[in-house]
Amino acid sequence: MSTAVAQQIDEIKTTPWAGGKSPFEVEYGKMMMWFFLLSDAFTFSSLLISYGALRFSAPVWPAPSLVFQSFPGLIEHGAPLVFVGLMTLILILSSVTMVLAVEAGHRNSKREVVIWMLLTVVGGFMFLGCQALEWTHLHSEGFWWSSIPKAETLQEFFKSGVPVSQQNMSGHQFANLFFTITGFHGFHVFTGVIINIIITVNVLMGTYEKRGSYLMVEKVGLYWHFVDLVWVFVFTFFYLV
Repeated sequence: MSTAVAQQIDEIKTTPWAGGKSPFEVEYGKMMMWFFLLSDAFTFSSLLISYGALRFSAPVWPAPSLVFQSFPGLIEHGAPLVFVGLMTLILILSSVTMVLAVEAGHRNSKREVVIWMLLTVVGGFMFLGCQALEWTHLHSEGFWWSSIPKAETLQEFFKSGVPVSQQNMSGHQFANLFFTITGFHGFHVFTGVIINIIITVNVLMGTYEKRGSYLMVEKVGLYWHFVDLVWVFVFTFFYLV
């Protein structure tokens, strides 16, 4: 191998957003974030596959349009999927603000990065607040881990003619899986909000401005987009199917 070729292979990319040493062309921290997200995707996949296996092997299952038909604090019945639609919109918009924060970082615009990161944090807190309202409402109806409503209330969430024994079994499976999976996702959102706050504080302190790179904003952005993407699958499995 010639000296010129060897030097080209070992060349270190020194631009602020470059990927380090060829031929990988991926910054080390960003690559580690992708590894973490891949492992986390396996965890969520196993939970959702378990839900799908139980859901489609069960003879009956609570109807989403009957379980999620309230808008906590405003509408008790007759608004199926309206509230969760609002939750989904909030999370998607927070993903947009994160994209804008990363784009502002590429332009080294500290002020814009702060604004978009703060809006992302607000969106995260709003989503968590909505989830808390939904959990509270379902708990008031009798759903919780290893707990389901009384028979006369539980039958309201099933189509008519379903045996009580089947309602009880499916009701327990639904409640356990719903609170476990949405709770696990909510924990990820909460973690993302805390990390975003830390990154925003660092931006305000000028940490990344001194480094000459807002790469950390892009790294946490990858995590936030992953959380949004997972919610699409959770939304589909629990609220639509």
